[in-house]
Amino acid sequence: MPPKRKSPAATAAVGSPRKKGRKRAKKEDAEVAAAAEKDSGAVVSDGKRIVVEACTQCRQFKIRAAKVKEDLESSVPGVSVVINPEKPRRGCLEIREEGGEVFISLLNMPRPFTAMKKLDMDEVIKDIANKIS
Repeated sequence: MPPKRKSPAATAAVGSPRKKGRKRAKKEDAEVAAAAEKDSGAVVSDGKRIVVEACTQCRQFKIRAAKVKEDLESSVPGVSVVINPEKPRRGCLEIREEGGEVFISLLNMPRPFTAMKKLDMDEVIKDIANKIS
């Protein structure tokens, strides 16, 4: 005769602490990221802060946002670039100074995002760097 199995309720009470659900873990991760971002904003309070809002539906937005961040932070000293501090809009690529001027704004782009793909990002980054400094 096979041994009796314990009921799931009995094993949960006796076993290791209960694991967090996926939603709860994501929410805590988002809170930690937001707190870290606020700390980084306080550190660079004397420099300029650039916000890049990039849609998360396609990898092309992420690639361009990362390029903008990398190039601006390397070319202009004292500049902090933040990608998507808040939930981004759909089909949007926008680069702006926090609380100020909008450098480029492409909104509600339908697939295949031709307006964004035709854009010469190196030229855009140079123009932004000139306006900032």
